[in-house]
Amino acid sequence: MSISPNVPSPQESYHYDSGGGTPRWITILFGVLVAGLAALAYAGHSVQSRLEQEVSKAQDQNKILTAQLEQANTRLADLKGQMDVTTQKIGMTQAELADARSRAESIRKAQAASDAKLSEQIAETQKESEAKIGAVATDVTGAKKDIEATRTDLEATKSKLERATGDMGVMSGLIARNHDDLEELKRRGDRNYYEFTLQKSKTAQRVGPVQMALGKTDQKKSKYTMTVLADDKSIEKKDKTAGEPVQFYVKGSARMSPYEIVVFDVGKNQITGYLATPKDTANPPGAPAAAPPAKQ
Repeated sequence: MSISPNVPSPQESYHYDSGGGTPRWITILFGVLVAGLAALAYAGHSVQSRLEQEVSKAQDQNKILTAQLEQANTRLADLKGQMDVTTQKIGMTQAELADARSRAESIRKAQAASDAKLSEQIAETQKESEAKIGAVATDVTGAKKDIEATRTDLEATKSKLERATGDMGVMSGLIARNHDDLEELKRRGDRNYYEFTLQKSKTAQRVGPVQMALGKTDQKKSKYTMTVLADDKSIEKKDKTAGEPVQFYVKGSARMSPYEIVVFDVGKNQITGYLATPKDTANPPGAPAAAPPAKQ
């Protein structure tokens, strides 16, 4: 049986198959293995990176914990030292408390003794005070009597103060008969009062807002003559009697109220008395002593 030349023989067919290259499935399998290995390598690298990061964090945390532990140990050492000192102080404080109790007891005993002594002194002082109060009460009773007597004298003095018609026919204010009466008038404060003692002289003497010159005196009859200088004029008051209100006007006298001179005492060459002026009258300047006299 002859073989056709177009059909290969079994040997030729095998030779053809063995010379055709690597099968495709092996290539695919190899690619899959390579990809798997790459994936495993990547995954391993990622896991290793994470592990390294975790290890680094753990190391940092360990460092922090170590530092905190050291700080805690330091604090514990400080606390232990403070506790030792406190324990020593407590021991000292207990001793001091015992000493303080002893001192307090001594002070209490001393205070009790002092209180007892003070009570005795208070009792003695109270007795002395009661005796002094009794004496003061007696003195007060006497003082009340003196005050009552003084009040009686004052009322008597007030009753002596009287009014009179002056030498110009005008009713005077209250008249003082002596220095004590004048002091009473000053306390009342109804007018301005200027007390004076006027010597016999040709030269005028200032008394309050005016000037006065004593001309002559008659001691036996208690009479005197004087010249008053005011408002640039001279006013002669002739043969006036002690106790008589001697009156004259000056410019600006309030409500036409006159000035008044009252003499207490007429001596051989002097007179003593006072000048009374209205309360709301301005003091005019005194006149010169050389002004000519004008008889009244």
